[in-house]
Amino acid sequence: MSKHLRHQPPAEPNLPTPVRAGARGRLRWGVSCLTVALLLGGPAASTAAAEPPQRIVSLDLCMDWALAQHADPARVAALSPLHLRYPIHWIDDHWPSHDGSLEQVVGLQPDLVLTGQYSALMLRERLRSLGHRVEVLPLPSTLAQVESYERRLLELMGRDPQLAQPAPVPRTPQPDAKRLLLLGSNAIGTGRDTFEHQIIEQAGWRNYLTDSGHVQLDLERIASDPPDAILFAAPEHQALANRFAEHPVLRRSIPEGGWLSTDYWRWQCPGPWTWDLIRQLNQWLD
Repeated sequence: MSKHLRHQPPAEPNLPTPVRAGARGRLRWGVSCLTVALLLGGPAASTAAAEPPQRIVSLDLCMDWALAQHADPARVAALSPLHLRYPIHWIDDHWPSHDGSLEQVVGLQPDLVLTGQYSALMLRERLRSLGHRVEVLPLPSTLAQVESYERRLLELMGRDPQLAQPAPVPRTPQPDAKRLLLLGSNAIGTGRDTFEHQIIEQAGWRNYLTDSGHVQLDLERIASDPPDAILFAAPEHQALANRFAEHPVLRRSIPEGGWLSTDYWRWQCPGPWTWDLIRQLNQWLD
């Protein structure tokens, strides 16, 4: 390409030297001020970023429990209606709740809305479209993620993430450790590659089931090769779905001392209470 066709920077206007120097100085000064303004964000932006949310709303049950565990009640505008449908003994009636409608949630004027990844999909998108801040926290699928989940929640609430309980050092049960069957409703047992399996092994037990996922149980297999203990993790009410645990074959196969019981709610949502559950299961090994 000819050197005459190459791109040349535009020449400055034919102004006197003092005028050109003054223009360049003013330009540099303006750019510097703009840079500082962008970095600092101005006094109002800085104050808003530092101020923790004062009106928090939850859209699902697990988030209800997490907020009740960590948040100042004065800063919670409402929990979801699910915490009333599935009451828990350590959440009293003094916590406010909404009915799950867009109108009521907007009327609460929340400055932070919290939910899990599978909950209130349409509601949270409508809230976002109206300019509300919505944060989605995926539920932990590993024990290590329980700690990071709790840290993120504390951070969003404006609290110190260091307050989160650290996850325990990963533990592998001994080859001859006792075997535990985690029994749920409808004769379903919990096998490997599940969050519950990690809890069982972290507590020092071996999982009775070697299959992956949730397994339909076989009474003949249990009778011929019974586990050392059964933990019935299902709601304590009379329902056909829970009658399997009363089957005579199970009762004859497992001695009375081998039937364990924990709070059912601890298995429903991962959280800091998971560490208490692990300690409880571990104590039963002694």
